[in-house]
Amino acid sequence: MGVDTGPWSIGEIAERAGVTVKTVRFYSDRGLLPETGRSGGGHRRYGPEALERLRLIRSLRTLDLPVADVGRVLDGDDALEDVVAHRLEDVRGRLAALRWREAALLLLRDRAPGERAERLRLLGDLSLPPDTTALARFWRRTLPVRLPARLATAVVDAAVPPPPDDPTPAQVLAFARLHALVARAAAPVVHLADVEHRPSVLYAGLGEAYALARAEADASDARSGPSLDCFVGAYASALGTHDSPAFRRRLTGLLARGADPLIGRYWDLAAELTPGPTAGALHGRLCGALKSDIGAQPIPRPSRTGSC
Repeated sequence: MGVDTGPWSIGEIAERAGVTVKTVRFYSDRGLLPETGRSGGGHRRYGPEALERLRLIRSLRTLDLPVADVGRVLDGDDALEDVVAHRLEDVRGRLAALRWREAALLLLRDRAPGERAERLRLLGDLSLPPDTTALARFWRRTLPVRLPARLATAVVDAAVPPPPDDPTPAQVLAFARLHALVARAAAPVVHLADVEHRPSVLYAGLGEAYALARAEADASDARSGPSLDCFVGAYASALGTHDSPAFRRRLTGLLARGADPLIGRYWDLAAELTPGPTAGALHGRLCGALKSDIGAQPIPRPSRTGSC
């Protein structure tokens, strides 16, 4: 007996493909299944090409591809890679949202009513997964207006922690608190805000100093290492002066005066969302190294003439 190559009725091709007649009719009506012709009674007939396409459609729909994307794939093999890439992006986004919702539910579970109510208020202002628009806006209104756009973008990228793909309940709470902090915050105090300086020189130099500090294996090396020299040099260049023991003592005072608890709180929360040290943590480490360096310097003695 030879192989049955059709033509088949709509019921026969549905049985061979393992789908319903309604499914075959649906794809036929959308032009995705070619017909070999019609019977004398006007019923549809299908051949092997339609069966192969129907099996391919079933596989693509199992991956939850929209019908429009299925049609693109059937029209040309080069569309499959693009369709799969977009589908992966969509699936990953939905998985991230589910992970955030799961962590948020765990955050609320087994909590006292008062604590649960406070956390619900925090979560109510978030999308899940959250976006970072409010955080980026906070930093852009904090940065000097004269800062070049490319440098400002680099600073914002370094300051805004991306939401973790698989957050813990503690990270959900940290992000919610971070979002609430910047949403109601006034403009924070920034270093050298009341001192004439060149912001672009300062922020470019600080970026280099933080990179060096991050690369240093031992934080104690920062006291005598290149990161501290680069850190002090960034401020010195921005202020139009040069590094010296006297300048380092002056800079210690400027940094202490420009320390804002709001920024400190921001970096504490951001640290819970960032795998490595944040820019704030690196800044604090370098400030500590500067204080240690100042403490290690000998106190200058007055000369016989009384000049400094």
